[in-house]
Amino acid sequence: MAVSYSEALAAYKRVAEQAKVQPPKAEGTQAITSDFAQMLRSAGEDAIQDVKGGERMSLAAAAGKADINDVVMAMSQAERTLQTVVTLRDKAVQAYQQIMRMPI
Repeated sequence: MAVSYSEALAAYKRVAEQAKVQPPKAEGTQAITSDFAQMLRSAGEDAIQDVKGGERMSLAAAAGKADINDVVMAMSQAERTLQTVVTLRDKAVQAYQQIMRMPI
């Protein structure tokens, strides 16, 4: 599906007007970039903590020191987090490949 630049710009403006959000200005780009970077960093750290929590609970269960329900919940959370991270990575790779295929 090919979308022209003007159609994309018009769609962005419609969404911005509906949400009553002003498009970012050039002088605020640094703040937006750091906020986005901070959000990604925080999400990555949370994902790491979820996976480590699942590992800790698994080791505790192997040692006989954890309730099986807690282990299942922690492993389920870790698995869901890992699936989310993998999906986001795949989408980012697809977006990059799509950008690389765009004609200049």
